[in-house]
Amino acid sequence: MKKIMKGVMIWGMMMASSFMAQSQTKMDEQRMEQDIEVAENILSTMIRQQLGKRNFFPMEVNGSYTAGYGVTFRMPRLGAFTLMTENFIGPNMTSFSYSFNSDFNEKEERQAEFERDNAVRGEKAAVKARTAVRTPKGYKVNRDSLAATADQIFLMVAKNFLADYGDVISQLKPEERITITNRSEDFEGGMFLRWPEGEARRGLMSAEVKREDINQMKQGKITRDQFLSLIKIINTESSGELDPDLEVLSSMFSRLYREDLSKTYYVQGEVSYERLRDFGVIYYMRVYSSNEEDDRFFLPTVGLRDVSQLERDKKVKELYPKFESDLKENLVEYGRTLRSLKDEEQVLFKVKLTKCDGCGIPETLELSIKNSVLKDYGSGKVSKEAALAKVNVKKSGEQ
Repeated sequence: MKKIMKGVMIWGMMMASSFMAQSQTKMDEQRMEQDIEVAENILSTMIRQQLGKRNFFPMEVNGSYTAGYGVTFRMPRLGAFTLMTENFIGPNMTSFSYSFNSDFNEKEERQAEFERDNAVRGEKAAVKARTAVRTPKGYKVNRDSLAATADQIFLMVAKNFLADYGDVISQLKPEERITITNRSEDFEGGMFLRWPEGEARRGLMSAEVKREDINQMKQGKITRDQFLSLIKIINTESSGELDPDLEVLSSMFSRLYREDLSKTYYVQGEVSYERLRDFGVIYYMRVYSSNEEDDRFFLPTVGLRDVSQLERDKKVKELYPKFESDLKENLVEYGRTLRSLKDEEQVLFKVKLTKCDGCGIPETLELSIKNSVLKDYGSGKVSKEAALAKVNVKKSGEQ
């Protein structure tokens, strides 16, 4: 009897310990979200301080955490904002245009409509600036100089943030990093400025540093100047090199998830990707489910027409498990074609899901797998089932 009681007590302690560990993990995730939101506000404030009166666009900064990589903060492309003002706009800008993936009648297109409206307002601002009163010598802008100015502002803000406020992100592991970039998560096309052929263009820049380097400076083991020298600056505009295999995988998924091939949700436009040094590659997908006309819906991938909102939502919810399962299988089956990644690097798919209020499906889905697993499957060292079991799944938000 004593042995039984002792066993029960041990089991109870183990369960309690497991529960506490899970609770702590959840608390850490909540703290991470809180830290990121605080840091977003800091960065936004720092940008505004630099731009001053020249800025009339919202300076929204978006941060996100990727396990094994760290936190990435995505700042606005300063050139696209500063060039739109009277102080910076040039008379030789040939066009202002925008693009977006559109499922015209689905609720999620409200965001696309918002971007369209911003584009129109932006074009009006550009026209107003071009027709503004000019100096006697004429109005002339050196775009190379403007690009350099925007880069300087970006680097100043990024470096000062990493040095002064990087430790706000308290949950990072020593080897994980904080990255600040002016590249957006490309789930769908956004507004962009188009310059004449051969003219200067805004570069895509990033600044990153490891959490361990921040710890070293805060502990007084290295000086601020030494810390600043450790920040890695990457200007992707200076390199036109592409990884053909990453491009091919992008085209594969762009085709697999068209309306005529997909049996669940579908994409419009291209599935874009972002190569992250010493981490791997992130692919971005935004998926849709239906078109709407006069409060009736058409779901092209399953051939349902003239259905109600209730019927539409029921079907969208029903399709989600298959969508997740198929995406995992496609990731393993087609991801094994990659050649340019190192064994320890990852392939990560970030998916923004179709809108379905009250359906209980996630808002976003992330699937990731190490390239070594994909290589082992491609060479026959592991089975497909074993490879699928290695796919990490992360769901965020609930609709």
